[in-house]
Amino acid sequence: MNNSQFLAQAWEKLFLPHPDSHKGQNGKLLIIGGSELFHAASKWSLDIASTIVDMVFYSSVEENNELIKEVKGNFWNGIIVSRQDIEKYLIEADCILIGPGMDRSEETKTLTDHLLEKYPEKNWVIDAGALQMVDVGLLSKNHIITPHAHELARLIENGFDQNIFTGTILLKGKVDQIITNHQTISVVGGNAGMTKGGTGDVLAGLIAALYCKNDALTSCLVASDANKKAGDYLFAEVGPYFNASDLVKTLPKILWGNQNK
Repeated sequence: MNNSQFLAQAWEKLFLPHPDSHKGQNGKLLIIGGSELFHAASKWSLDIASTIVDMVFYSSVEENNELIKEVKGNFWNGIIVSRQDIEKYLIEADCILIGPGMDRSEETKTLTDHLLEKYPEKNWVIDAGALQMVDVGLLSKNHIITPHAHELARLIENGFDQNIFTGTILLKGKVDQIITNHQTISVVGGNAGMTKGGTGDVLAGLIAALYCKNDALTSCLVASDANKKAGDYLFAEVGPYFNASDLVKTLPKILWGNQNK
């Protein structure tokens, strides 16, 4: 199949909640992210994920947890989890996103490596700070990694071999490349407005939310395509003058529109 055929098949396969479904049946996502330096990144992941799955468990450093409580009132879209309680909610989650807004520190590395080693059977999306610090020997078949070109080069320097990696890579760029099972599928679209900070965090949250109820390839293809389509929709309205929060607001329209063609 060519790229467009892969995309069309992914959109056709995309999970849609059944009208008679109950709370919890349409996905539970745990987001581990943020740091004292980066506050907004994990919130963008949280914002888009909360429009898709039934429940988001959110865990950050204490300062960020308090900010989320303040911004979202009592946080009706999910549950704020302290770092010491992560594993209790991790077991319940369908997918875990780790990395948005996390800094390149030993604390990030220790937490990431510990959780990946202890829970290798879970569905993981590994992004940003966690991806930059992870022990590449722990990356496995249930993992989606979301590097840009410099992050992929860093992984390779640290011993990562994409030819033997059994998981899925979404290589972010002007043209996204989804690499899995020794094949590469390209997703085109997007514009200069998407160079703003946070657009990658929105993408990571979208991938992880979809990965709760879809396979890895479908999740990556739909998330990449929808993110670029949302950017192009906004560009038609306001040119490059939009930000990550605008993407979050636009993506549900794109997802629903493509599922109802």
